[in-house]
Amino acid sequence: MPETSNREEEKPPVNRMKRYWKIAILANIKEDDHPKPEGVPPDAFADYDHIETVDSIRAALETDGHQTVFIQADKDLPFALREIKPDICFNIAEGLGGDAREAQVPALLEMFGIPYTGSRVLTNGISLDKTLTKRIWRDRRLPVAPFQEFATGEEALRPELKFPLFVKPAREGTGMGVDMKAIVTNEVELRERTQYIINTYQQPALVETFLPGREFTVGIMGRSDAKLFSRHPDWYEKDGFHRFPVLELDSSRSVTPWVYSNEAKSKDVGADGAPGYFCPADIDPELDKKLKYFALRAHQLLNALDISRTDIRLDEEGNPRLIEINTLPGLTPAYSDLCLQAEAEGIRYEDLILDILYLGASRWGMLEPRSFVPEIQKKR
Repeated sequence: MPETSNREEEKPPVNRMKRYWKIAILANIKEDDHPKPEGVPPDAFADYDHIETVDSIRAALETDGHQTVFIQADKDLPFALREIKPDICFNIAEGLGGDAREAQVPALLEMFGIPYTGSRVLTNGISLDKTLTKRIWRDRRLPVAPFQEFATGEEALRPELKFPLFVKPAREGTGMGVDMKAIVTNEVELRERTQYIINTYQQPALVETFLPGREFTVGIMGRSDAKLFSRHPDWYEKDGFHRFPVLELDSSRSVTPWVYSNEAKSKDVGADGAPGYFCPADIDPELDKKLKYFALRAHQLLNALDISRTDIRLDEEGNPRLIEINTLPGLTPAYSDLCLQAEAEGIRYEDLILDILYLGASRWGMLEPRSFVPEIQKKR
């Protein structure tokens, strides 16, 4: 191989951007000092972000020379986009309400023709609907626990569902509607809980077999051509995907034992009553391989893009069962599950955020692909 090829490989990643971009970070922000409106659930807006998370993302993006601006993803978003005219949006917006609220901002950006990061409209609409997601996975032979959706609370319980059961809102995230009463052990508790969920959250209740085993979460990043656009092509395997190390969530010592509730998730890592977070998880290689395979398939079957995180729990026989997928995983440094996984393998927060950006931007033709030396040359 010519000496120039060796020297080229040893150079740091070049700046392949046509120019620096104006990036709008789109998010819904928690306002802890403001009272909640009447008629909303007690944990409403739990999946909204703190402004500190937005600030961290902005700082990470600016390390590579970009200009950033934060836009609140509220009803004024269309007017703000027209005024600011961003080159691309870094989307972490949860939406304002409804059964597909996470798809609201992507749909608006598609309509305006503005590039953005992360999954597109249909994927974000489906992934928040836990029942529909499970049906897709089940039909493609991914393992899920037996489940049933209750629209009225009066439906007959299917015979394959045996107590104890777990009840939660069918279309929420971040542990909303999940507490110690989510586990029901008899018919009376089942009816009380499903009615509570339906009435409080104004949506169906998802009922599924309670999984008593260990709980894990697995992050997936990339796509088939990720190596061509990443600043860190070595992160990605031959298929173009990066599997983050498996993170175990030990809820046995949390404020809600064996239940990964919103209350438990809200506590700082290491705080009293918080779950234990262990990454990489202490599991055998076969289970590690299986969990990562299921997370990748879960990502692919929903056509997720750029980044996702899938939660998996073991049943009473130790078999993995997929719980749900988050196509807008939290990105709070040293706190969110995905960030803990990245940190465990030495990936800096700034590099994680920038790779999510460039994966998204490359889909919109904003980056030139990296040139590679053919494998046949490397062997000479």
